[in-house]
Amino acid sequence: MSQVLLTGATGLVGDHLLRMLLQEARVTGIAAPTRRPLNDISGVFNPVDPQLTDALAQVTTPVDMVFCCLGTTRREAGSKEAFIHADYTLVVDTALTGRRLGATHMLVVSAMGASASSPFFYNRVKGKMEEALIAQQWPRLTIARPSMLLGDREKHRVNESLLAPIFKLLPGNLKSINARDVARALLSEALTEEGEPVRILSSSALREIAARNND
Repeated sequence: MSQVLLTGATGLVGDHLLRMLLQEARVTGIAAPTRRPLNDISGVFNPVDPQLTDALAQVTTPVDMVFCCLGTTRREAGSKEAFIHADYTLVVDTALTGRRLGATHMLVVSAMGASASSPFFYNRVKGKMEEALIAQQWPRLTIARPSMLLGDREKHRVNESLLAPIFKLLPGNLKSINARDVARALLSEALTEEGEPVRILSSSALREIAARNND
């Protein structure tokens, strides 16, 4: 049985994942610190803090695994600094909280093209985040690198709406992926007892895992 820490539960992937975790008999407890309260969700410890940091500090019960589905865009964040805080600092803080509470498996949503040496700011921050988590030397670290995510967002993203029809037609890793499938693949990986110390899942791999575990 597993105790779980989840950040990003109000986001596109995190919302699907939280609902799946609630239905999973092998999960016995969920702590989901958020920046705004969860709606219509019960049975979850949900400390709230607009900056998330204090909410993470309120989680004191030991956990077995950590999911981090935090993610935004520079446009949504409002500045480069705010984006780094959301997609790097808070992700690393989530991981450190999990280690403090005894977790042995970290699962994180990154992005296709993540690389610390990328010329693109978004991919560079994602790559540096991945490097920081790898440096923590988790017994198991699973990094998901999805392509464009499909799903109903609370906030409309104009660029994604325009590009979505194109990405649905692209091959392999470039093809867009439903956020629900990313969540399903992460849960499947989490509930697999053994795995590599560092496992990086491409968008195609995420889609394949989700298809094998489609209820």
